[in-house]
Amino acid sequence: MSAVPALLLLTDETEMARYLKEELLIEGGYPVFHETDVAAAVSAFRNNPFPLIIIKLDMPGTVMDDLIRVFREIDQDCIIIGFLNEADPRMMRDGIKSGVYDFIFKPVNMERLIFLVKKGLELRHIMTLHRQLLNDIQEHNHSLYKQNNILARRIEESTKNMVKLYEDLRSTYMRTIKVLAHTIEAKDKYTRKHSENVASYAAVIAKEMGLSGEELEKLIEACELHDLGKIGVEDVILSKPAGLTPAEWEQIKLHPNTAVEILEPLTFLEDVTKLVKQHHEHYDGSGYPEGRSGDDILLGARIIHLADAYDAMRSARSYRKIPLTKEEAVEEIKKNSGKQFDPKVVEAFLRVVDKVDF
Repeated sequence: MSAVPALLLLTDETEMARYLKEELLIEGGYPVFHETDVAAAVSAFRNNPFPLIIIKLDMPGTVMDDLIRVFREIDQDCIIIGFLNEADPRMMRDGIKSGVYDFIFKPVNMERLIFLVKKGLELRHIMTLHRQLLNDIQEHNHSLYKQNNILARRIEESTKNMVKLYEDLRSTYMRTIKVLAHTIEAKDKYTRKHSENVASYAAVIAKEMGLSGEELEKLIEACELHDLGKIGVEDVILSKPAGLTPAEWEQIKLHPNTAVEILEPLTFLEDVTKLVKQHHEHYDGSGYPEGRSGDDILLGARIIHLADAYDAMRSARSYRKIPLTKEEAVEEIKKNSGKQFDPKVVEAFLRVVDKVDF
């Protein structure tokens, strides 16, 4: 991001455009290309890598959602700043849902606009890096999947070393995936050892509930990988000290599905992948990503969800520097029994919470 990128401005107000171009160039050093109609702006955007667009969303004859969608289809990571004559809560709400980063209004506060441009470009850079990383991971998974097929054919040809080859392959895959998961946690001082803690808590609860050895092994693996999908979430969102915007929260809620995309090619992890996907479902159906409820949620996922929530409460986080006490966290678990948490899992948790060092 060393070179200052050019911006695209779409507005039918010539005088306002001249003012914004001059101020953005003088105060921020940003060159600005101005177009007065949608067709010309779309053509310019197709032919030039504009990372950020300032669009007047209430121009006559335009439909905001359609306008934003056109630019998003060309570049899904482009940062869009909406320009309105005045604050319109409905348009702002709809704009955020469609992918608008933020809004400016008349009279334009140039200091705020330059700040939004700077932060928007930083976000674009982070999103691009994350997308490249995710693509690299998916390509790596595809390569591993092909290797798996090759090795499978070799195993069919020679059964003598079948068990050893399979275990070696599984071990290699697991090490690769676990390294990725640990890398995500290591980037945030507040979440280091989080998966390890969740696995410890979940194992104690699972044993109390009588899960088999095989079920317990899959549960622990799912705990170690449950936050893998956060590799697709910007660092600025994961470490944000304040509350999340609706758009940021929607991105957070995608992380179970992102984990599934990474893990699905590893067919031997099918049961583990299901647990990872469902670990944010709530007993009353208010969770995500599918809104499952009750026994429609796998028991292992219900256990992970409680263990995950308990460790989050008992740990310092970017949004809450002082962790809850053990007693406060236990009371919160009790209060949400039957809503967020499975009552049977809560009962098992309460039976063991005082027997071990939770």
